Amino acid sequence: MFLVCGEALMDVFPAGTTPAGVALDARVGGSPFNVAVGLARLGQPVGFIGGISTDTFGQRLLHALREEGVDLATVQRQAAPTTLSVVAADAEGVPTYAFHGEHGADRLLDPRALETLPAAAQVLQLGSFALVVEPIATTLRLLVEREHQRRLVAYDPNVRLNVEPSVPRWRAAVEWMAQRTHLLKISSEDAALLYPDEQLQALARRWLAQGVRLVVITCGSLGAAAFTAREGARTEAVPVQLVDTVGAGDTFQAALLTWLAERDLLKPQAMQALPAAQLKEMLAFAAKAAAITCSRRGADLPRRSEL
Repeated sequence: MFLVCGEALMDVFPAGTTPAGVALDARVGGSPFNVAVGLARLGQPVGFIGGISTDTFGQRLLHALREEGVDLATVQRQAAPTTLSVVAADAEGVPTYAFHGEHGADRLLDPRALETLPAAAQVLQLGSFALVVEPIATTLRLLVEREHQRRLVAYDPNVRLNVEPSVPRWRAAVEWMAQRTHLLKISSEDAALLYPDEQLQALARRWLAQGVRLVVITCGSLGAAAFTAREGARTEAVPVQLVDTVGAGDTFQAALLTWLAERDLLKPQAMQALPAAQLKEMLAFAAKAAAITCSRRGADLPRRSEL
């Protein structure tokens, strides 16, 4: 079972003007929320740990998780507003985000949520701004520190400078996690933001030397690469009629984890020993899943039957 940790929010898309203002299309989202839904749709048992508001948007988020079959035992309800992420995509479908979430419910997760983790949850998936905003960042660090030697930890930084503008703070979070993470996935865009003077392969080698067993770097239309201490592999992006790239990285992560889980490879030693051919097969599976999401508006992640 996977336990996905972090924020759940509403992605708000401008949907044209009205005589009095702007029409909006609000959809459930948030990077960890998307990964949880993606895992469920790909047939994996998954739970979600995070703060969800008692407001109307929070009720919708909770309903969506329940409908997808995500376990809600570790959801912590909060009498605080749901974070709104206003999404605009450019001509190439690349999104920009404006977050409205100061004091939002997703940031208020406290350590009481860690008291009764499901015994079956053997993989912790973390990422996004939940690890750089308080108090949830402190709560999740407590979780990782306590559990990283007992459960597999997967991590995707998913940098959002318009939530936390301090690059050093994001970099510190990544470096702290790298010493406690078994699978680290990062986009080339995020790597360039945090480490502008380091080559991607050198960055991967450094993290592997710190104890990460599998590093995956996604490069958008240029494909993706995977590295272990012994092997490396690349795959090309899957051609698609692009709508937008919202949720593509989350889809890629959910598909990576699914591919490994289906082959009983979600173990540190097993990931470290993956041969190049299997790394390439894993990347191709995840790239196909991400392409499906890119062909649809918003974070509408694929189901297992579509792959």
